[in-house]
Amino acid sequence: MTIDNRARSSQSRQVSRNTTNLFLGILTFLPVTLALPVEALQVQVSPTNPQLGDTLSVIIDVDSQNDANQPKITVGEKAYPAFAVAPNKYRAFIPTTPLEPAGTRTVKIFGDGQVKNLAVKVRPRKFPIQRITLPPGKSADGATEYELKRVAAFKALQTPEKYWNGKFIAPSKARISTIYGVRRYYNGKFATDYYHRGVDYAGAAGSPVTAPASGRVALVGKVSQGFRVHGNVVGIDHGQGVTSIFMHLSRINVKEGDLVKAGQLIGGVGSTGASTGPHLHWGLYVNGQSVDPVPWRNKVFE
Repeated sequence: MTIDNRARSSQSRQVSRNTTNLFLGILTFLPVTLALPVEALQVQVSPTNPQLGDTLSVIIDVDSQNDANQPKITVGEKAYPAFAVAPNKYRAFIPTTPLEPAGTRTVKIFGDGQVKNLAVKVRPRKFPIQRITLPPGKSADGATEYELKRVAAFKALQTPEKYWNGKFIAPSKARISTIYGVRRYYNGKFATDYYHRGVDYAGAAGSPVTAPASGRVALVGKVSQGFRVHGNVVGIDHGQGVTSIFMHLSRINVKEGDLVKAGQLIGGVGSTGASTGPHLHWGLYVNGQSVDPVPWRNKVFE
């Protein structure tokens, strides 16, 4: 073999060794990259030991915050909206009511290209029984079609903006006369699909009614317009599926479209509509369902 041939052979072997080393290096690197674990979808549900009437708060952390990556939350066939509450963080509310069975609910969360199933156990809760006798003309079945449509549209609001901040406050300084969730007999007949959808305050006629949290006045209705059951009524949209309704008012101090702050005067206690005496009914709704307002006064729902 000549010197030139030996040199070319040596160069060829060196190139072959370099190519082999490069290939082995790639093989060594690839398994490390492919084996990196995918971070599981981070989800927190509170309260940790809920009971019927509670609002479940579902917090979801995502890798990036954009419309395409917005999480989706379902319980059975029902979907609940998720709203951005911080960078890369979303929150959804799931209401529970006295008409539902206690037990385990499967909350399904879709986000970051993943699906996570959470089993949430909701404890049973005993609700008192109350017997109500309504005089002629005060029947709870006497709502007008206009009244029902306006109220239903109000309760279905899911405004993206969040108006409230911190704990809710009581809308009246009067004592509570009827708690949330009470089941009732009306004039001797049990209301099968009914439960007391709010809290009653036994205030004196004309005493102040104030907003429990900031929001936009989205409903003002009067007896003269056909609000036979609700009476004179004000509805506040707190945003993101949370609304408050105030019934049986003697007067109304706001108009639709007004922005109100927590503690601001909105009306006076009365006995208009299906009412047996002066009192304020405050109903708190989450994604269209009536929930117990008390936890919203005891803790902060972000």
